[in-house]
Amino acid sequence: APAFSAFTFWLALILAGFLSICITGSFVRSQKNHTLIFTKENTIRNCSCSVDIRDCDYCLANLMCNCKTVLLSTMEKTTYKSHLTIWFTDTSVLEMLLNFTRAWDLKLSFCGTTPLPTEYLAIWGLRKLRVNKVKGLFAEQSVTIHSSSNNEKEDSLAVHNKDRQMFVYISFLDTSLFNGYSLLKSYSVENVSSITEHFPSLPYSDLFSTSDNRSYVVTFIY
Repeated sequence: APAFSAFTFWLALILAGFLSICITGSFVRSQKNHTLIFTKENTIRNCSCSVDIRDCDYCLANLMCNCKTVLLSTMEKTTYKSHLTIWFTDTSVLEMLLNFTRAWDLKLSFCGTTPLPTEYLAIWGLRKLRVNKVKGLFAEQSVTIHSSSNNEKEDSLAVHNKDRQMFVYISFLDTSLFNGYSLLKSYSVENVSSITEHFPSLPYSDLFSTSDNRSYVVTFIY
């Protein structure tokens, strides 16, 4: 009887361990992958992660995510419909990675120590932004630009079409917001038919076309 009890105990223990592994594996596989891009020593790593990684923990990202080294010259402007996280140390690389990129759900984490200059980055179709400043010394902040009930197959530039008028969302991010503690703020200007006319001193304003059926929603994040 004692031998049978010991056998039953070890069998139950093995079975519990097996079930735990299966459940954990199933849980990890069920998580939706998100994209993490970070720069480290002039190297750009593009990662697909199924779990959240602590900000600026490069070793953990390389260990837990599927990462590959990419050349900046080979990176094309794309649409990030799932969550995108970028770790950066300076604005020059961030500008090349993000400027005029289509990103819906974005998190930016500053992993550097040198104060950033005031520069403006243009982001298409941004819905939600989260920021972490100075290696997480301050609490994460977030701002919701807009929400959409439309499905994710829509064009992120034109988030809805009402009365044959195309609404295009464009956000301008002030990079100096990562210097020290300040509340993350934003304000939007709707029904802008011409960015060049409404904001003539705005960077890149000459790059926006004017269309009879296109109306911009311009958001400033600072």
